Amino acid sequence: MKNNIFKHFFLATATCLGLASCEDREIITVENQSAPILMDLSTQNLFLDSNFPANPALTINWDAATLTVPVEVKYQVEISATEAFTNPQPLISTAQSQTNSSFTTLEMNNAAKKIGLVPDVAQKMYFRVSSFVGSNSDLLQASKVTSITITPYLARPLYNYTDLYLIGDATAGGWDNLITNGNLIPLLKTSSGTKYEFTGLFKVGGFKMIKVKGSWDAQFGLGASAGVLSTDGGSGDIKILTEGYYKLTVDTAALTYTIVPTTNPGTTYTNISIIGTATNGTDVQLTKSTFDGHLWTAKKVNLKTGVFKFRANNAWDVNWGTNSEYFGVGVAGGADIPLTADWTYDIYFNDVTGNYTVIPTE
Repeated sequence: MKNNIFKHFFLATATCLGLASCEDREIITVENQSAPILMDLSTQNLFLDSNFPANPALTINWDAATLTVPVEVKYQVEISATEAFTNPQPLISTAQSQTNSSFTTLEMNNAAKKIGLVPDVAQKMYFRVSSFVGSNSDLLQASKVTSITITPYLARPLYNYTDLYLIGDATAGGWDNLITNGNLIPLLKTSSGTKYEFTGLFKVGGFKMIKVKGSWDAQFGLGASAGVLSTDGGSGDIKILTEGYYKLTVDTAALTYTIVPTTNPGTTYTNISIIGTATNGTDVQLTKSTFDGHLWTAKKVNLKTGVFKFRANNAWDVNWGTNSEYFGVGVAGGADIPLTADWTYDIYFNDVTGNYTVIPTE
């Protein structure tokens, strides 16, 4: 009896203290009751037709996860090429308590490509849904795994990068912004996604940068003062007063740039080519710019899944490479450059810096 009296006393005291503290802050403990249940995929066999990329292809429905407290639950639909989900990839993340999502033919084809499924072959794609509240991974629960048989098509490789092209009479491209202008040179992208650089010849005149060939809508020109960029359609030209080699750096997030003179490179090459398993072991010749003899391009080159390097004069005495797909800084005698998809590509190379850009054509 005495123990029960003390037990009730302590319980009442703790309750009163808890109520007092709740005047300042409400403490709620949220616990899982059940995981989301992946209920329905709108089809079990999905053949994707490249002629209709915008057509609806798949709808996913699931039952909501339940918690001990009614709170906003977020969901992430994941896909994998294996039932064990050894390398899962996100298909969609919801920002609210939604329990269904639909995808187009193009979206599903890109999803299949993301997990490494082979074009024109029927194969399994596995799905699961995870639920969480905020960023608390302790509340993460996953549904059962289900699958469909999907046949993707060969499509442009996933290229989730934004290029900046030099344009203006101070540059190789002139002021022609047409898609057909092969002299528009992209700046080298960096891992930050907002910082770019370029080293090369600038002649007396002006220049800007555009994101999309054929459009002035996304442009970067001179802002309120030197070193400041403006995205306004009426932005000024960045002026070059003395012809020479310059290093240009750009930050599209901070809207800043620097352009400083650099040493005039001495070595020139008769030809530059790419070669490797991606070219079936044959040299593919690049075209030297008539504006700047250190810039090289090749357009609409058919390449295979494999590797390649840049080399001078069809020999291995001088070659450049590094283990980075789509863009990077090739170093002398460096690693092979990987290519993970058969496709047609535009290739840009700068033999002064070793900078290269490889862009899948549309």
